[in-house]
Amino acid sequence: MKILAIIQARMGSTRLPGKILKEVNGKPLLLYQLERVKKSKLIDKIVIATTTNKNDDLIVSFCEQYNVDYYRGSEEDVLARYYEASQQFGGEVIVRLTSDCPIIDPSIIDKTIKYYIDNLPYYDYVSNTIERTYPRGLDTEVFSEKALEKAYLEAILERDREHVTAYMYSNPQNFNIGFISCNQNFGKYRWTVDTIEDFQLIELILKKLYKENHIFSMNDVINILDKNPEWMQLNIHIEQKKL
Repeated sequence: MKILAIIQARMGSTRLPGKILKEVNGKPLLLYQLERVKKSKLIDKIVIATTTNKNDDLIVSFCEQYNVDYYRGSEEDVLARYYEASQQFGGEVIVRLTSDCPIIDPSIIDKTIKYYIDNLPYYDYVSNTIERTYPRGLDTEVFSEKALEKAYLEAILERDREHVTAYMYSNPQNFNIGFISCNQNFGKYRWTVDTIEDFQLIELILKKLYKENHIFSMNDVINILDKNPEWMQLNIHIEQKKL
């Protein structure tokens, strides 16, 4: 059973354009994320799914520089982009990741995948985001290739085409939905990068933790924030964009 991780990535963020290639210590955020995703013990292949927009030539250059597979598809119809990427690279199980999560924890990725696999063939879709108990920025969704195809063929709403899994979790009558929760509620933490304030927080975290341990954990980040509570004030006011 091949497990394919697809990371959606584009330069055209509305709130912080080019955010995924912004650098900390001379290293792009996307490279930090890839380094961490590659530490997954369960993922067989990683693909960057970017767009045909000329601005995203920079992402293609990044992929070629670091020998990462990529697929180029629609900017607006991200569901089609995912489905087409899965068809090109193959995978019975798809792991959806987004490129604004540079400090994602590979152990949590694997925990989500394992829960999906351990419950085969029951669940079509498993996520650690349905109940927000993990920090935002550790988001992992796992689903079958068949579920992705079903969504691709059936989803009509613009929202469901733009947000890859919205059709799945919005239609529990058609998909068996599973979720995992953290043993403590850390949902107040925001470690995704969508604004300059988000970037400033991630920059502090990376500069503090990366030299000691390249693959630092969720708990390592929580510990450093407990010691530096003022860091959280940087982006505490930022609201996640609604679907």
